[in-house]
Amino acid sequence: MDTAATDEEAGLPGRGQRPRSSVPSFLFISFMLFMLTSHNGDEFLARHQYQDSLRSLSYQLSNYTAWMNGNESDFTVPTRDSAFSPLLDAFNIHGTVLDPNKQSYYSNITGFIHGSAQFYNITSPSLANNDTIPWKPYAEMYMADTNLTEVIERTEEWNWTASTKLAMSVVEKKPLSTSSNYTAPKNIALVHGRIEITDVNTSEDLRLEFEGVHFVSNGSIYGFAEPTGRHIDIRLLPSLVPETVRNETARIVAPELEARINKLKTLIDDGIIDQETSSTEDSPKSTCPFTFHGQILPAPVPEYLMQDFEDEIQNPTGIWTIDPPKLSVTGLLLSKECGIMYEVKDTQGLRSKTFFRKVTTYAGMAGLAYLALLILFARQTEHSRTPSGISRVSRWTFLAQSTVDSVSFAGHITFAILAEGRPSLSLIAPAFLACVLFIQEAQFAGLAHQIQAPESTTPTPVAAPTPTNTPPTPLTAADSPATYPPTSATLVTAAAAPTTTPIRAPNTLPAPTQTTTAPQSPSFFSFFIHHIRTDPQAKLWLTLFVFLTLIVRVILSPTLSMLFVAVTYSFIWLPQIFRSARRGRSSGLKKEYIIGTTICRLYSALYFLACPKNVLEIEPRPWSYLLASFVCFQALVLILQDYLGPSFFLPERYVAVKVYDYHPPMPLPDAEAPEQTLGDCAICMDAIAVDPALRRQSKSFDEKDGWDTRDAANGASSTRRKGKSVASAEGLLNAMHRGVGANARKSYSLAPCHHLFHTECLEKWLAIKNICPQCRRPLPPL
Repeated sequence: MDTAATDEEAGLPGRGQRPRSSVPSFLFISFMLFMLTSHNGDEFLARHQYQDSLRSLSYQLSNYTAWMNGNESDFTVPTRDSAFSPLLDAFNIHGTVLDPNKQSYYSNITGFIHGSAQFYNITSPSLANNDTIPWKPYAEMYMADTNLTEVIERTEEWNWTASTKLAMSVVEKKPLSTSSNYTAPKNIALVHGRIEITDVNTSEDLRLEFEGVHFVSNGSIYGFAEPTGRHIDIRLLPSLVPETVRNETARIVAPELEARINKLKTLIDDGIIDQETSSTEDSPKSTCPFTFHGQILPAPVPEYLMQDFEDEIQNPTGIWTIDPPKLSVTGLLLSKECGIMYEVKDTQGLRSKTFFRKVTTYAGMAGLAYLALLILFARQTEHSRTPSGISRVSRWTFLAQSTVDSVSFAGHITFAILAEGRPSLSLIAPAFLACVLFIQEAQFAGLAHQIQAPESTTPTPVAAPTPTNTPPTPLTAADSPATYPPTSATLVTAAAAPTTTPIRAPNTLPAPTQTTTAPQSPSFFSFFIHHIRTDPQAKLWLTLFVFLTLIVRVILSPTLSMLFVAVTYSFIWLPQIFRSARRGRSSGLKKEYIIGTTICRLYSALYFLACPKNVLEIEPRPWSYLLASFVCFQALVLILQDYLGPSFFLPERYVAVKVYDYHPPMPLPDAEAPEQTLGDCAICMDAIAVDPALRRQSKSFDEKDGWDTRDAANGASSTRRKGKSVASAEGLLNAMHRGVGANARKSYSLAPCHHLFHTECLEKWLAIKNICPQCRRPLPPL
């Protein structure tokens, strides 16, 4: 017998458990620390790439400084192509100094620039067949020493003719060197970023890394644009600029190289290794190198006002400044190796600080919209918290909205990750509210599914008794049942009654006996399928998992995103309208929820589909207004179902459910009776007073005028109209009286079990249970 158990039963203090050996714990902790602190192969590879980049930059800086000082060096800057200047002048891309009292340039173009790009083929065969362009001789001079075979091979990699949209995201900065040996000029800034050329047929982007210089005094921009993955040597920037500013451009390269070296040393020493950035890039879509020559268009603003505006953008103080002038850039994107030229025109820029303010404003408005949606949903669930209220709503309506909110949550979180600083924090608010709303709507849809699940189940039929071969024995009067034909209860009793075993006749073989085998345990796959089919919660969460899996694909594909928005917004109220018409009951949704949800949902959709200056730069879609009209029409139909009936828009022969009339005409008490009541309410036990409008209805209105007559043959109540009396004055008056009577009769409700209630009392009762409070029989919807 166990000693510890004996001591415990005897009431003695038990012995403590034997302490666990520290060796397994030490090994487990060591393993976890090893997994957390170990460096996998990708990180080692990234670290080596960082170190290689550091050695390459140090080598470039040493050679460049030797060349700058006139010492022997392996580096030389090539001379500028003589065909550049006349070609740029032909497109009016040349910087000029402005009058500071009338016009000014943007001194910082950090931000996003979008525009169109006109493609030109500047190869020799294409230029020979085109005599209409005025800059033809300059282009021929520029392409004089190119190899046509290599040009044709490179141009086949991308559809250049269909690429007519161009976008630039640039960051401008002035390098600050920590060494006193290098001094950068103040009127020149370095610009780096990305240029994207979009194929309008396939919506694919050709990304080019951009490095250049910006001359603040005349608004000129010169730089290199290489496909992603190819290195840009910024030491060659002096070869793109005019001779007059060549030395100033050369002086800005060394401080930038030194700043990059110091930054890379800090990252390596701190152990901050970006594995994704340092990993091997996919093969670029094109190998064509480009040079960019741009010119900022002057703004009709004095220079001091422009400076005040830019200072306020960089360091907000709340002072009044001018309205933001338009930022526009024209330029040429040239590739001599591929014989390609793009004319950049019709551009419009947005400064980064202005964009971040715009994002913050959008996040605030989106947060308010989702807060309103959350409040409206909470008020609606409070109103429909009973099983009777939940049975009226359609779970597909809330599932569609929860899917929209899940996409919104994923989109806002992705946007917050890509943004920087305060805009990313502001985007967390709508993302959090969308996540909470998504969870609440999914849970409410699951609850509605559980309550409405018995509607689709069919009762199992009662098995009839097995007939025997013996002839029936005639029943005597004493043994005959009291009712004929037998009821279902009689059949159930007969089926459950024990039967005697028939005596087997001689010389007959016994019936073969069936051998029973032990039940086999189902496999995991069959158990999982059975669990999914039978458990409503598992079925719901599996559906949500599939939706969330598809959402990732939806977000990455613009076409699928538009299709998803169109389908989900089209089905916001349609399932509820269909369910109300099919069940013959109103939706139970409050008007404030329907109207408020419609407005807030359409605000988010129309902002991205109709606003031309939204934060994601999505082009307006003409069909967005049709979608908004369709959603508003659904909301209107849903509201009218509460007033005109759930099937008011359907012909009578298509109405699936005949609604029971709780307000039939009642016999009125005698006018001289002391109590003018219809009876007592079975719920509150108070008298149901006769409405004066019922008293004003004459007996001839119901009998003589033929509105309500009794068919003696079948005892059914029907409505008949005599001839063309409706068109006459008397018929119109009778119709008005009938309307008054119908409204008056709504003060009482007569159940199918002939129990009388106040309408208000019965509505409150049916909000809890769908049975008669007196006889417990099921009641139809009121």
